[in-house]
Amino acid sequence: MPSFAPDEPGKIFLIDLNEQNPRAQTLKISDGFDKASFNPHGISTFIDKDHIVYLYVVNHPHMKSTVEIFKFEEQQRSLVHLKTIKHKLLKSVNDIVVLGPEQFYATRDHYFTNFFLLLLEMLLDLHWTYVLFYSPQEVKVVAQGFSSANGITISLDNKYIYVADVAAKNIHVMKRDDNWDLTQQKVIQLDTLVDNLTVDPATGDVLAGCHPNAMKLLIYNPEDPPGSEVLRIQNVLSKNPGVSTVYANNGSVLQGSSVASVYHGKLLIGTIFHRVLYCEL
Repeated sequence: MPSFAPDEPGKIFLIDLNEQNPRAQTLKISDGFDKASFNPHGISTFIDKDHIVYLYVVNHPHMKSTVEIFKFEEQQRSLVHLKTIKHKLLKSVNDIVVLGPEQFYATRDHYFTNFFLLLLEMLLDLHWTYVLFYSPQEVKVVAQGFSSANGITISLDNKYIYVADVAAKNIHVMKRDDNWDLTQQKVIQLDTLVDNLTVDPATGDVLAGCHPNAMKLLIYNPEDPPGSEVLRIQNVLSKNPGVSTVYANNGSVLQGSSVASVYHGKLLIGTIFHRVLYCEL
């Protein structure tokens, strides 16, 4: 899988979809944080009762996994680093969904961190990855048996957690229990590799950034690049959820779509290594 900026440290960008012509801008990160080794992955926000926005970021400094907590300073368009969370269960962390102050679910996408063992894990399809719950009082595995637990998000009513299993090409719908455990309700099988998930704030539909061809993604050929696909899943809790294609491209415009988000009829699609696409629905 390529990197078009291998020597650049990671960055967090802000795009205001309320603007007529949205543009991405880099958020400045406060001093005292190791920006040189910043390697962000999944992100999630939490807004407290005082309307302060906190950004939680899965980080992979030096091939490790941590969760970084930032406070968003809207006027300065900057991030103030507050805390780094580490734990022995926070390994190969992919994505995160925050529920409260220092309370979140996170996915582990691979069991092994050694490259060769990781390849063996994929070949044998070991289903050893999981979802964990973290709080200052308790850290535990709350759902397991995934081939590769990837994107994670929460329903609008906060009752259900949606987890993408990218290798198994499906989405797990799980109900939150009072003790933070997750009970599986159903699995939505799809014919594509499901990466990250978001929820439409207007409808509750799930949007999935997907990879239609795994080999093109893993073995990159600029003459035949990986395509992009965004799916919308409606009526997620029903017996027969509706699945429709929101966006599809053979790679000529957008390569390796990994996430999509909608807001007031506007669609934003992110990729693993290529670019961000903005369009109006």
